[in-house]
Amino acid sequence: MTDSSLAFVFPGQGSQRTGMLKDAHARFACVRDTFQQASDALGYDLWALVSGDDQEALNLTETTQPVLLTSSVALWRAWQSVGGAAPAMMAGHSLGEFSALTCAGSFAFEDAVRLVRLRGEAMQNAVPVGEGAMAAVLGVEDADIERVCAEVTAAGSGIVEAVNYNAPGQVVIPGERAALDSAVAALKEAGARRVVPLPVSAPFHTTLMTPAGDRLRDALAELPLQPPAIPVVHNVNAETASDPALIRTLLVKQISSPVRWTDCVRAMAAAGVERVAECGPGKVLGGLNRRIDRALESWYLEAPADLCALHAALAA
Repeated sequence: MTDSSLAFVFPGQGSQRTGMLKDAHARFACVRDTFQQASDALGYDLWALVSGDDQEALNLTETTQPVLLTSSVALWRAWQSVGGAAPAMMAGHSLGEFSALTCAGSFAFEDAVRLVRLRGEAMQNAVPVGEGAMAAVLGVEDADIERVCAEVTAAGSGIVEAVNYNAPGQVVIPGERAALDSAVAALKEAGARRVVPLPVSAPFHTTLMTPAGDRLRDALAELPLQPPAIPVVHNVNAETASDPALIRTLLVKQISSPVRWTDCVRAMAAAGVERVAECGPGKVLGGLNRRIDRALESWYLEAPADLCALHAALAA
């Protein structure tokens, strides 16, 4: 059964934390099986990393990406196991777009978990650890952020770009560290209410990621990819796609292009979505979604009680 008012969204990097999904892992065999399936595909114990205390290791992008995708797929399977309704639409933030496509049936899970590990490695290798960073800027107009980034880049201290349009008044800027530091200083002078460093290890979605896109294109060409059974709204253009060739193109483009999350959420609302469930650890997207459209209900699926609450609400 599909609920026409429901959308599922899948978080990207920054939502990871040690100890996440502890209760779901204890409660649902399908969650445990999903982590085992991913561990077998990758050749190391993914759950040991999640349940440990090494946050720094978890934050390395080649680790974070398969961990988050596995977490989201595990919770999706838990939702299905309790008889949860299928959403009318899906979307994912950055890496979360791969989670959405996997849950929608475009990728086989083992293929997806290996693909996002490669994606993470390619993104990390595009800019060495320590030479790139990202920060969220709050309280400055998009146009002013774009102007500051362009001025800093033109001044020659390195590349910094506005890439994640997360919500009105919140834009993420990544870049080479010196350029990012200069842009942050200029934006604070321009009246930024807050600038928050993000726990990621590379400047994602900038033109610095172009070499990573080349590697991803080659990997995608070798994988079977099916039309999604549930429409997925893509980050690059806030539109859905059913043609596998177009989906491949959008996924490659996404790696070095802005994430237009505000537009994605508005597109789902325009299509009739009223409830948005965050299928993954944390509540990052729910907070953004409320800032984008206060009429949307935000739900979360990390804990068993969360799944039961949404199931009951949809049945009411």
